[in-house]
Amino acid sequence: MNSSYIKLVLTLTAVILSALLGAAQTITIKGKVKDGYSLEAIPYASINVVGLTSYGTSSNERGEFTLQITGPQRKLLVSSVGFDSREVELSNEKEQYEDIFLYAQNAIEAVSVKPPKVKYSNKNNPAVELIRQVVAHRDENRLTGQEYVEYNQYEKLVLGLSNLSEKFKNRKIFKNYQFLFLADSLGTSDSSYILPAFMEEKYTMNYFRKDPKTSSQQIIAQKQADFDTRFVDNAGLSNYLERLYDEVEIYDNNVTILTNQFLSPIANTAPTFYRFYITDTITNGTEKLVELSFFPRNKNSFLFRGKLHVTMDGHYAVRYATMTVSKEINLNFVRGLNIELFFDKDNKEKYFLTKSSLDIEFSLTDKGKGIRGSRVVMIENYTSGIVREDSVYRTVKNPDPKFVSDQTPADWDALRPEPLSASEAIVYSNIEGLQTISSFNRFMDIASLVLSGYKQFGPVEVGPVNTFYSYNPVEGLRLRLGGRTTEKFSERLYLEGFGAYGTKDQKWKYYASGTYSLNKRSPYKFPQHYIRASASYDTKIPGQNLEFIQEDNVLLSFKRGENLSYLYNYNYRLDYKAEFEGNFAITSGLNIWKQLPAGVLSYDQIQPDGSIRSISELNTTEFSVGLRWAPNEQFYQGKTYRTPIFNEYPIFTLNYTAGLKGVLNGEYNYHNFMATAFKRVYLSQFGYADVNIDGTYILGDNIPYPLLTIHRANQTYAYQLSSYNLMNFMEFVSDKHVALQVQYYMNGFLFNRVPLLKRLKLREVFSFKGIYGGLRDSNNPDISDQVYAWQRNSDGDISSFTFAGSPYMEASFGVANIFKILRIDAVKRLTYLDQPNVPTWGIRARFKFDF
Repeated sequence: MNSSYIKLVLTLTAVILSALLGAAQTITIKGKVKDGYSLEAIPYASINVVGLTSYGTSSNERGEFTLQITGPQRKLLVSSVGFDSREVELSNEKEQYEDIFLYAQNAIEAVSVKPPKVKYSNKNNPAVELIRQVVAHRDENRLTGQEYVEYNQYEKLVLGLSNLSEKFKNRKIFKNYQFLFLADSLGTSDSSYILPAFMEEKYTMNYFRKDPKTSSQQIIAQKQADFDTRFVDNAGLSNYLERLYDEVEIYDNNVTILTNQFLSPIANTAPTFYRFYITDTITNGTEKLVELSFFPRNKNSFLFRGKLHVTMDGHYAVRYATMTVSKEINLNFVRGLNIELFFDKDNKEKYFLTKSSLDIEFSLTDKGKGIRGSRVVMIENYTSGIVREDSVYRTVKNPDPKFVSDQTPADWDALRPEPLSASEAIVYSNIEGLQTISSFNRFMDIASLVLSGYKQFGPVEVGPVNTFYSYNPVEGLRLRLGGRTTEKFSERLYLEGFGAYGTKDQKWKYYASGTYSLNKRSPYKFPQHYIRASASYDTKIPGQNLEFIQEDNVLLSFKRGENLSYLYNYNYRLDYKAEFEGNFAITSGLNIWKQLPAGVLSYDQIQPDGSIRSISELNTTEFSVGLRWAPNEQFYQGKTYRTPIFNEYPIFTLNYTAGLKGVLNGEYNYHNFMATAFKRVYLSQFGYADVNIDGTYILGDNIPYPLLTIHRANQTYAYQLSSYNLMNFMEFVSDKHVALQVQYYMNGFLFNRVPLLKRLKLREVFSFKGIYGGLRDSNNPDISDQVYAWQRNSDGDISSFTFAGSPYMEASFGVANIFKILRIDAVKRLTYLDQPNVPTWGIRARFKFDF
């Protein structure tokens, strides 16, 4: 028997054994059949095994199915009336989950239910009467209607590039990344791909008590596809995505999605904004349900369309809900949005939310590449009536980071209520593997340069590039070069600095700082706990205080009016900051400050004989302490500052600064108290308003105006939210004041009702800013000769004032969402119009990215 014959026998034996083993293997497939356009479930779809007619099943009323297969066949045929059939390839895994999407035959868009074309009226409408019953029983059916509730919650958030073509996938730049691409069953063709980019899972225990109303959450496990912290704030990215994909609570009057509020179909005012129809009756075992379809009266408003299944047992509870939005809605970049909610009975026969899913796809166009994200929340072990100790309802317990990182795949398999899909299961490893590829790191390095302005060179990074060149009338052409260290240098010590040179004043300026973390982590990660020492010599415009932008940004080189009042500042600071759970922070600092007037700015004191004494410098030593409380605050943490993600919770600050005479050359004693309160007020269909109130009170006599409050002015052509856009620099000074600023965003509520404007999806913005204050006689240059005289401009006219019995006010009307990123305001100054060189109105612009 020769060797070739032996090899042939062994090969045939292996093939036969493999076939026998494959035939004996049983696999279980669970999944859901959905409409590929609307993402709604397709009930009673047929699911058959290709080649085995005896194996098959159908989806239930929710589109869900379970099927077991014994044999080598690995392909399903899925079909439903009105849809094109689809074949689905299966893997060899014993248990797998598949979302299967079918597309309507010969249709561009699938529409499940259309309202009858008859005159609609709320009067004598059984559908409206039914929804009013649902509204009337809303409190008893929602979570907050129960006395005591506890449950476990699993959350999953997945994000990726979607609808990618074969041509895009095979580009040369992706040669080393082919392992990342997966088939996109939701794409517009069979050759579409998806590129998973982010995934996060969280499992928590939750406790709720009605009286007094308190709740707590204990995080059992949390897992996230982390990016290199040199490029991405992973916690901030998670906060931002969770804010976009907020939890859907249909029993609230308003549902927050994409930072906007949509009116719930069971809100108190729902019959005013929605049309309701009874479209079906459903029997689920012994349970009878009524299907209510609802549609927005105005397709351009922030409203849903969809269906509700309502119980008829006297409780009028929601058993199932599916919701989406109209394409006409004024919502940026959103190509598709779908919500599904499932409810079941608890141990007290009350309905509770068992599962919610929110799917959103973003794109610049109706077709082509996009970004698709999905957030799924599943609740289990829901129990009401169990009373716990008071401490259980008040404590928010976060997990130990080491405990979270030590969660093994087996632990997560036990925690997940349903297994991950094949594409989801490899996201974590793909993101980890992606970051080992040098070309990806180069791409992230370039992206970081574009977005943050810094170029990395190992343990240091140079920037920001938009400050390398700028211009002002005192320094002339200003050239600057700076940088800072990264985590590669040290995870606890961060150094930062720059050098700058003015070609006109021929002076060098500098800044140097060192920040040391006191809690064994980066000083820029929450909760911050650090000490910082800094020294600087630089120019500054009194009364200009910018947020998130350097004052020597090249874009701010262009200013209106006279811009000649400057300071040369020497600052030596020592700062301390500590943050605590609950978003409470304490800061304190010591500042040695020397001011030298520059440009037309001068420190002059009028003597009793009428002569003028010019003062070359002003020396101050200050001690400060501050408190800040921002409950439930969310933010994206940059390298040196935070970008807030505003929600409905307020932000309070309280600061105290003391001037110390005789300490380290300090020349004045004073006490400066400052308080601010910020609140975003949501107004449902009428948009939202950002309201900011602030005030100061300074105790002390004979204090020169540079140490008082020089109110925030803006002479650039950019609209600044916190500054007074038609006030001149140093125009108003006070030792006590109160101010109110309101930015009201209507989100297109008016424009959506104008036929020619609603197609442009523009949004209206209104603002009002008012401030009133004054000076005590001892600090007023008009009365006291012990303080500096008022500032004068280049023409010799007085250009600084205090308030003369009335507030400063300005208002604006803006058109936002121009090209989806631009806001332009017409600003009108309402008071103090007779002061020198002040504008009465102006046009200002602001770039802002909104959904």
